[in-house]
Amino acid sequence: MNVHELSFAKIIIYQDDIVEVIVNNGIEITKKIVDEYHRFLLSHLQAPFSLLINKKNSYSYSFEGHQQLKTIKGITAIAVVVYNQVTAESTKLLASYPRSIPLDFEIFSNHDQAFNWLQLQQEQY
Repeated sequence: MNVHELSFAKIIIYQDDIVEVIVNNGIEITKKIVDEYHRFLLSHLQAPFSLLINKKNSYSYSFEGHQQLKTIKGITAIAVVVYNQVTAESTKLLASYPRSIPLDFEIFSNHDQAFNWLQLQQEQY
């Protein structure tokens, strides 16, 4: 397991195709941040890869940042760990926006269940 501190988040690499992302509290995810995020993922992971998004902190997206998130290739599955109903509902809303690149997406309230689901998804590739 390797831990990397980026300007906006901590990224934990569990294996060459699964990472956990913990965005810092109060961050607005902009296009510039998404570009940094994508460069990191593409340079540190082996595609296809999966993401565990840990929503323990509160953060937001600019319109351009949210649009840019949907452009990276190589992601096959995203598991999001939420800690309350409000975060679960806002995550469902964000996930409902159209995406040109298909992927598997699930919301969990338990970190271990999310990680185990991602491992199962990766075994299919």
